[in-house]
Order: sequence, then structure tokens, then C-alpha cells
Amino acid sequence: MIRVYISQKRKIKVGDKIAGRHGNKGIISKILPRQDMSYLQDGRPVDMVFNPLGVPSRMNVEQLFECLLGLAGSLLNRYYRIAPFDERYEQEASRKQVFSELYQANKQTANPWVFEPKYPGKSRIFYGRTGSPFEQLFIIGKPYILKLIHQVDDKIHGCSSGHYALVAQQPLRRRSKQGGQRVGEMEVWALEGFGVAHTFQEMLTYKSHHIRARQEVLGTTIIGGTIPKPKDTPESF
Repeated sequence: MIRVYISQKRKIKVGDKIAGRHGNKGIISKILPRQDMSYLQDGRPVDMVFNPLGVPSRMNVEQLFECLLGLAGSLLNRYYRIAPFDERYEQEASRKQVFSELYQANKQTANPWVFEPKYPGKSRIFYGRTGSPFEQLFIIGKPYILKLIHQVDDKIHGCSSGHYALVAQQPLRRRSKQGGQRVGEMEVWALEGFGVAHTFQEMLTYKSHHIRARQEVLGTTIIGGTIPKPKDTPESF
């Protein structure tokens, strides 16, 4: 048996998934030209902007330590090897070490924005399109970010119609079975943010397990006319 592997280069695009080394992950939502990106106080543009909501929900403060320590290491030209569970030796040992390295980087590079005593670890950045500073402060650093195999070119899938499960009478899931797109709790939150009430009604009735409404849509599509609104509730409700 001969097995052939074919490699392919893909540029990162909107919808691709990236992750750090501490369980922090996210989806590329927008790619901007360099001149539109936010920039630091020394004029350097940032490479990526992360949603702060991904920090408290994950409860992994180590991604912040890695980010800040990476900034200090890049300015001091140092590499760090940190032992896990260093809180055994001293209370808040990680935070003390990170702030100490940032303070040294501030002194050696003469960059006051690297370590500001009033709010250590944070700095003010500027909006790339207008040049005005943001009201809130930002954590700036250099973490390891990895591109995952979950890419939008492989994930995108759609179908006009398909099979339904015998028991639940809902569309089958998985692309291998030509099933529909699975809408979870977070997807519902995103749709609710746009106020798409009719889309919800369609997903929960016509396209799901409302058998009578499904039959009425099929008949109206064949005969012609306006699709009636379902008068009764779906079976699962």
C-alpha cells in the first residue's frame, strides 16, 4: 500500500481558529490593514487584538502572565523557564516575578509605558484610524499563538433539505450525513444579539421538528402561495 501526503499552504482568513497554550482560543473575526490596527505608544502596530471576555470565563490567568513575561523577555532579550506551581514557595510569586521583569525592562529601555506603577501590566494604546487613545487600558504582550487545524474552508457546510431523525424528528447532524448546522447555546446568544426573531421561528418550527408546519411548507412550495404561520406548537414544546 502506498500512502501519499499532500501539503497545502493556506493564509489565515476570517473564520479560522487559533489558540494559545493555556486553553485560550478564538475565531478570527476581522483582518485589517496594518495602518488601521491599533498601535502602541512607540508607534508600533499590534498584531492581534483579543476579546477580553475570553479571560475570566476560562479562568486561566497564566495566559496573562505569559503575555506580559513575553513582552519583558523581548525587550530584555531574555528567555524564561518557569516552574509550575511556584505559589508553593511564595505567595503571588508569579505576579511578583512578572512585575519585576517589566520594571527592569522599563528601566533598561527607557519606555515608561512598559511598566506604569498606577496600573502595572497595562498600557494605553491608540486607535489606528483616528489616532485617538482608547479610554480603557490594555494588556500588551507577546504570547505564543498557534493556528489550529479547524479552518473555515473545511468547516463550511450547507444544505437546502435533508433527512430527519426518526425519534426526535430533527435534522440529522454531521456533514458526513448531509445534516444541518448545529445551533448551540452560544450561537443562540449571537443570533439574539441581532434580534432575528423570524429566523428563530423558522429554525424551531419549519426546519426542525414541527411536523405539520413542515408539511404545510412542502405543500405551499409545490402548489404556490404564501407559507402559513404555524398555529400549534411543536411536539417537543
